Amino acid sequence: MEFNLLPGGTLTGEARVPGDKSISHRSIMLGALADGTTNISGFLEGEDALATVAAFRAMGVSIEGPDDGRVIVHGVGVDGLKAPQQPMDMGNSGTSIRLLSGLLAGQAFSTSLTGDASLQGRPMGRVIDPLKLMGAAIEGTNDGKPPLHITGAQALRGIHYDLPMASAQVKSCVLLAGLYAQGRTSVTEPAPTRDHTERMLRGFGYKVDRDNGVIGLRGGDRLTACDIEVPADISSAAFFLVAASIAPGSDVLLTHVGINPTRIGVLNILSLMGADITLRNEREVGGEPVADIRVKYAPLRGIEIPEDQVPLAIDEFPALFIAAACAEGTTVLRGAEELRVKESDRIASMAEGLTTLGVRNEVLDDGIVIQGGTMGGGVIRTFHDHRIAMAFSIAALRAEQEIRVLDCDHVATSFPGFDALARGLGLQISALAD
Repeated sequence: MEFNLLPGGTLTGEARVPGDKSISHRSIMLGALADGTTNISGFLEGEDALATVAAFRAMGVSIEGPDDGRVIVHGVGVDGLKAPQQPMDMGNSGTSIRLLSGLLAGQAFSTSLTGDASLQGRPMGRVIDPLKLMGAAIEGTNDGKPPLHITGAQALRGIHYDLPMASAQVKSCVLLAGLYAQGRTSVTEPAPTRDHTERMLRGFGYKVDRDNGVIGLRGGDRLTACDIEVPADISSAAFFLVAASIAPGSDVLLTHVGINPTRIGVLNILSLMGADITLRNEREVGGEPVADIRVKYAPLRGIEIPEDQVPLAIDEFPALFIAAACAEGTTVLRGAEELRVKESDRIASMAEGLTTLGVRNEVLDDGIVIQGGTMGGGVIRTFHDHRIAMAFSIAALRAEQEIRVLDCDHVATSFPGFDALARGLGLQISALAD
């Protein structure tokens, strides 16, 4: 599939973007390991989250749905998973493979995890290394990349692990392995990352403590089923936060968006750039803060992005790069090496697309410098990365010529129906089979 976009336009109206992908993944994982039945609403019916559903079904967990965002998970308990009959395919989902590596390291059975061509090119050493320190038998097939082979019946031991990078996936992998380890497992993160795993473990009745930046738990306890209402994903909302900010005359209300403090870097960065963003009806749902977010057009200015905001906006940078391209002046991003190992090398991928549109930029080892100005049109390669595809779709609002975005199939991994929702708000987008 490819997206064809006409230049210009204004966004107006109200929308609710799909459910939070991080929370959707974890609701299935923890619901499966819990005692009792977990009822989920607002579940993201994207390909990544569905890969997690398929994996737990393959391990003997009865899961009803998803049906219009509703899922019922009949938990089997922490020791109730069964060996799958074949390697489990995680598709394009880095979250699935990295978090499941931790859960599966402590099982009595052996498993193999694989994925599509993109996932098989992503490094897994960052989870393999700490799991081996815990006593796991886990190996990558191709220079530490998937497929991963995990040999069961290994006795895990609790460790303290200093994360070499700010990564919620690595932190979560280690903590989930800690459920099956003897003694205490803890991690120290160099900068705050999304804390959904810790929040949701507590929601399922599992004791997790945090003291001076050290997050820890003890193995051997049980999880108790609960009801989960998944908020709208701020990573998906980010495209419309930027779109309304850059398109003159725009005024958009995004409802029921998760505003977890470890995820609001995109709001903080856009505000520093001069965006007109207000939060309404702030409340807490299932332990997660949510709000309705109103965003109106405002002239943006280039900034040096504070490095303490980088981990809080790591998935939103493709959209933020488009904001920078439309801002007056220069935007500088440093300290974002993590972008190199996403679904694509997002620094290189975005830089190529910006250059295609005539936006001056300079690639750095750990970031990018973007000079705001006018954008032309052209054909954009996405490298099969869903966020690259959506970012260059919203760029059309300020482009002077048509934009054609190739290989958009993976948009469904995180945002099924993106083109229809965007079209309803005013983006001049059409999706065509290529």
